[in-house]
Amino acid sequence: MRGITKLSIALSPLLFITSTAQSDQQPFQFEAMSAPSHTLPPLPYAYDALEPHISAQIMELHHSKHHQTYVTNLNAALKTQAEAVTTSDIPTQVSLQAAIKFNAGGHINHSLFWQNLAPASSAEAKSSAAPSLVSQIKATWGDETAFREAFKAALLGIQGSGWGWLVKVEAGKEQRLAIVTTKDQDPVVGKGEVPIFGVDMWEHAYYLQYLNGKAAYVENIWNVINWKTAEERFVGTRADVFKTLKASI
Repeated sequence: MRGITKLSIALSPLLFITSTAQSDQQPFQFEAMSAPSHTLPPLPYAYDALEPHISAQIMELHHSKHHQTYVTNLNAALKTQAEAVTTSDIPTQVSLQAAIKFNAGGHINHSLFWQNLAPASSAEAKSSAAPSLVSQIKATWGDETAFREAFKAALLGIQGSGWGWLVKVEAGKEQRLAIVTTKDQDPVVGKGEVPIFGVDMWEHAYYLQYLNGKAAYVENIWNVINWKTAEERFVGTRADVFKTLKASI
């Protein structure tokens, strides 16, 4: 598992700073700043649409309570930081970074997560909806079964809370696929990293239904992976992946 120390979010800047030239003694003056206000993105399906694999109770609590809390806390932290920048309160700005990283990460991760799920009966939930991605998966792991086993091992190897992601890693003109795990709410936002789909391994994502049966949750979530969305992220750009986040501002 890795820790991601930088939060380079591919959406509109979290803060907007303006400065005006003054005298030689005071060359800059920070004007009043406004922080963007993020909102909870709606689900693209009903709360019960992923049953029996993920219950309506879990989906409603997970989306309307847990995700909403990240959004609420992110907005509060950004507002306080904007005020601290205006008053040149550097200690407060520094003290807020952990809260911004954690809550912004929670907002990013969940916004991507909802979009990479789909009802099991839909065409989007079939891997045939992702021909280019599946071809690359086979080239990397040999076949879909081997890939799923590798992904499962990564997910079940997470200690505590975190996420598992299939990531497209771009380096120049070359690209490869990688399975990545992140701690707590650390998002996949590194340079050249494009999250294809993720699985939430926090207990609130499964415990009410699966109790301590994490392996069963991991097995069943394959039934509701949105392969169509995964394909779009794989063939698209990094900016395309984060368009949902831009729409939440």
